[in-house]
Amino acid sequence: MARSGKLFLIPNTLGGESVKDIIPQDVISIATSLRIFAVEEIKSARRLLRKMDREFPIDECQFVQMNKHSGEKEIMEILMKLIKGENAGIISEAGCPGVADPGADLVHLAHSQGIEVLPLVGPSSFLLALMGSGFSGQKFSFHGYLPKERKDRIKKLKDFEMDARRTGTTHIFMDTPFRNMNVLEDLLNELSDLTELCIASNLTLSNARINTLTVKDWREKAYDLSKSPAVFLIGKGQ
Repeated sequence: MARSGKLFLIPNTLGGESVKDIIPQDVISIATSLRIFAVEEIKSARRLLRKMDREFPIDECQFVQMNKHSGEKEIMEILMKLIKGENAGIISEAGCPGVADPGADLVHLAHSQGIEVLPLVGPSSFLLALMGSGFSGQKFSFHGYLPKERKDRIKKLKDFEMDARRTGTTHIFMDTPFRNMNVLEDLLNELSDLTELCIASNLTLSNARINTLTVKDWREKAYDLSKSPAVFLIGKGQ
């Protein structure tokens, strides 16, 4: 029986042009050795591979798009390649595959078929934000993207605030850059003055910022997040 291939989970950068000081060289070597990719966005995956290696043979590769619009066909296409012994990689648009990004379905299927899954080291925005927040890293919950409806979003934020106050759990969440200011407005208008809030924006980039302040202080020091990838944390200082 032929040995199955390996599924590598390849981290993307969080933005900017820099690759080699963000992603380890061993990861770059593995990524550029592959020719089959399941990707969230083909354009950003191709860009990443060319940043890793200017001579990377894009035209020799197969890219299968895997996002919220994809179905079982796309996942099975990659799975069959793995079963036949070919290695493949998953690349998300930014950060780590399967974390607030597509990829988990293919990984789960790979496990069910006894295929080796190898997550590779790279930047994770929510872990970097947690590290720099000063909040509990023992008890935390990552919620991914917030609800789009304002009423539902505010309810979530108040639930996070109450639980952080009661249990000390850190609550981590994000939204798309074009909704960041709506989230910030809700945080500053709806939460209590003394609630602690960390905002981490443009992590790993030259203009990265991460600050933990009370909601009251944020009302004076808030800045424009409308074009910046950002992570928000509600927590409690130790």
